Amino acid sequence: MSLTEAIKKEARRLGFDLVGVTTPTAAATYPAYEGWIEAGYHGEMGYLATERARERRADPRKILPECQSILVLGLRYANPAVTQPESNVPEGRAAAYAWGADYHDVIPERLDALVAFIEGQVGHAVAHRGYTDTGPILEHDLAQRAGLGWIGKHSLLINPQAGSYFLLAEVLLGLELEADAPFAADQCGTCTRCIQACPTDCILPQRTIDARRCISYLTIELKGPIPAELRPQTGDWIFGCDICQQVCPWNIRFAAPQGDPALAARAGVPVVDLIAELALTAEEFNRKFKGSPVKRAKRRGYLRNIAVALGNAGDTAAVPALSKALLEDGEALVRGHAAWALGRLGTAAARQALRQALEQEQDAWVREEIEAALGDLEDL
Repeated sequence: MSLTEAIKKEARRLGFDLVGVTTPTAAATYPAYEGWIEAGYHGEMGYLATERARERRADPRKILPECQSILVLGLRYANPAVTQPESNVPEGRAAAYAWGADYHDVIPERLDALVAFIEGQVGHAVAHRGYTDTGPILEHDLAQRAGLGWIGKHSLLINPQAGSYFLLAEVLLGLELEADAPFAADQCGTCTRCIQACPTDCILPQRTIDARRCISYLTIELKGPIPAELRPQTGDWIFGCDICQQVCPWNIRFAAPQGDPALAARAGVPVVDLIAELALTAEEFNRKFKGSPVKRAKRRGYLRNIAVALGNAGDTAAVPALSKALLEDGEALVRGHAAWALGRLGTAAARQALRQALEQEQDAWVREEIEAALGDLEDL
């Protein structure tokens, strides 16, 4: 068994479903990335646009000068297309990877174990750098070059035997390994299901997206208010979104219902009672989502998303909870989106809460949201 074969075998033993090797040559998709940045499609993710980040994405050897090979790995998470029990309360949805342990905690330990194995095989320390969407590399391009699949029209990697429900990781190595042949075929063909299904029309040509319109960006990366014109399109998504993957034929046919056990949903999720969730205190939020990707949104961002989902659900049973959030929550971001949701629900109690809030609210932006909600109610 060659060293490359032994490393791949160990990677699979560690739980990685996909493993391939490529070289640290310039990415063919880098010009498209530059154009994407120049067009502002990265939104508020300024870390993607710095000069240093661009240089490193253009040439992985700017990250690790000794780099001779790049291991690209994929860890499967559960296919979310599983029927959930019906409920009498409004519920929220989150991206399937989000309900288990944070992959930023799970994957690095396995990368460290894999590097230790490699160093044991060669008998000396090896210069290396490991990433799992934590560094300036074009990982989908690397995965395609390592033979793991092709970049779909929704910009995600698709493996022809297993679909796209994978978290990717990379190890840059100061060691020469046998490179895999790139995955050359584009097997999306004429299919446009992901494009047609996207509620916010965020999918662009050249296998890219306008992050500023993507529900995942709006509910995770965006730290301020969700643009009012996009709130109705976010539906009941409260952290991330899986729509473009759920409609993909490759996932419908081949994605496994279960993923890596370490990423399995914890007890009590993924069903989320939106009304109950809106009452989470800071302590309760931190306790509930300790070790979870959801903590990344912080309480104010998460409850912002909950409020929007309640407004979209149209269930007037949410009016008391939204009114309480509007009148009492310490975060302006939560109060403002609660006002919007109450404007959508349109009951007499919602109108009363909005008028009461207008009398006491000191934040200028929240007042604008309250006035806009009252204006919408007057137009009914």
